[in-house]
Formats: sequence, structure tokens, C-alpha cells
Amino acid sequence: MLVQKRKSDCPINFALEIFGDRWTLLIIRDLMFKEKNYYGEFLVMEEKIATNILADRLALLESCGIVTRTIDEQHNSKKIYKLSKKGIDLLPVLTEIILWSAKYDQNSAVDKKFVRQIKKNREKMFGEITNHLLERKAKGE
Repeated sequence: MLVQKRKSDCPINFALEIFGDRWTLLIIRDLMFKEKNYYGEFLVMEEKIATNILADRLALLESCGIVTRTIDEQHNSKKIYKLSKKGIDLLPVLTEIILWSAKYDQNSAVDKKFVRQIKKNREKMFGEITNHLLERKAKGE
């Protein structure tokens, strides 16, 4: 899925051209909250992504500068995927989706403690999560 010519300059359209399917945000979720970094780790997500879809979405996210891909120095055949700063900046977006789901879906598997912490001090939580993601990126984890 390569980024095609934009249909409009609407900011919602800009985001939808990247995140307009279910898989893209789930991959970002796993990078951000589940600390997954390897191709095989994404394949075992509960939602069961197909290999061709995963490869396509990772390539899209990389081409958009949301994800970086590096070679694993210990296993040359493996690639490590990480959120770029641009990807980490999606934290408030994903958090709002989590809060919205927690509010309107009683079956949503949301961490109630996380929701309470976000509601109590959103900026502090964003800072802590962002720092954690930046530290992991710097360490190469």
C-alpha cells in the first residue's frame, strides 16, 4: 500500500489515507503499548493479521516516516521496527481512541488503571509514555 496522490488537502483525509484501515492503527498500538518490534511478533496479534497485509502496512508506515526499520545486529536476517518521533506523536490520538472505547464499549479490554491515570493527569502520562518510547528507540530495544 503505497501512498497515492491525495484526494484532498483536508486534514482528516490526510490521516485517513494513512490510517484508513483497521490494521495500521493496530500495528502502531502494538509498537506503542505492547513493545512489539519484530515482524513475527505482529503476526501473533489477537486480530490475526495476514502476512501480506502486515508487510504492506509496515512498508506504508515506513514510507510515511511513522515507523523506522533497522537490521537486528544479532540476527542479520531480522528487521527491527520502531516508532519514529512522528509515530510517537500519535500517542494522544491512540489514547483518545482508548478512552472513547472505554466509555462506549463495556466489553472493551481496556486497562482501567491506565484510563484513571490518563484522566487524572493526561500530560504527565503522555510525558512518561513518550519518554519510555524514546528511551527504547535510543537503546535499540
